[in-house]
Amino acid sequence: MPARPVLIPLASALLLVAAASALAQDKGAVEPKDLPPLSNPSDPKLPAKELFARRLLPTAGPPRVIGSYVKGCIAGAEEMPITGDTWQVMRLSRNRNWGHPDLVALLKRLSRHAHKDAGWPGILVGDMGQPRGGPMLTGHASHQIGIDADIWLTPMPDHLLSREEREEMSATMMVRDDRLDVDPKAWTPEHLAVIRDAALEPSVQRIFVNAAIKKALCREAKGERSWLSKVRPWYGHDYHFHIRMRCPSGNGQCEGQPEQSGDDGCAPSELGYWFKDEILHPPPPKEPPKPRPPITLAQLPAACKQVLNAPNAKRK
Repeated sequence: MPARPVLIPLASALLLVAAASALAQDKGAVEPKDLPPLSNPSDPKLPAKELFARRLLPTAGPPRVIGSYVKGCIAGAEEMPITGDTWQVMRLSRNRNWGHPDLVALLKRLSRHAHKDAGWPGILVGDMGQPRGGPMLTGHASHQIGIDADIWLTPMPDHLLSREEREEMSATMMVRDDRLDVDPKAWTPEHLAVIRDAALEPSVQRIFVNAAIKKALCREAKGERSWLSKVRPWYGHDYHFHIRMRCPSGNGQCEGQPEQSGDDGCAPSELGYWFKDEILHPPPPKEPPKPRPPITLAQLPAACKQVLNAPNAKRK
């Protein structure tokens, strides 16, 4: 995504805001049920999300990132352990705590930095990706190739969360009701420290936050500020921040994004777009927007069919 967003219809923007804002608040299932079998899994019109959601384990073999953040898959994904000394995974019923091994290592490292630099007990890890990546049944358009992850803007509690808490606990809203700035009752310098730690990771290419959070970071960051160039405002992201890694080395089938410009993204001419009234309060559409047709398996890179049909790796 460029520093200044590509303009999209306001009706679509409204849908993006609603979906992105609600996802961290959507409760999971304490006792999840298996998805029913598909009556015709070979139907070429079947949405790919129905196929990838039913693959509960990754493929065996080395990790391989295929395609783009919004149209791809991953072979050899690694599971993020649901509990560590300085992290806990949320919404276990979604089975979205999978990613490239580099992403898993990054999140573990970030959790230690958050503990050391911000004094948090640790981080709460939201959605990463599915065991074989690909489109998801709900929520994200991205997160398809194992190098995206959401981190809640809520410090990890200082106790082991129960299954009920992991499925039903809500993240903390960071943005004021008027959407013009962060909520001073929720936002702290420690939030800045955690986001800065993530941005200082060389493998991280972008971090998405609500524009009000970007505004607070621009106002409060001291000293060396080049890391701010990675932090980009985007719709929603007021309960969590989204980490996106660069394509891992040696993954020639990974379609990454161009590098963003080197400026810190804090110029009023750049940030001001996000606080225009038509962006904060888009008028209702004259006609309901037509939903985009779901991605089919044929629309994904050809190698994703092989990934989908490959044998399961053995669970460790």
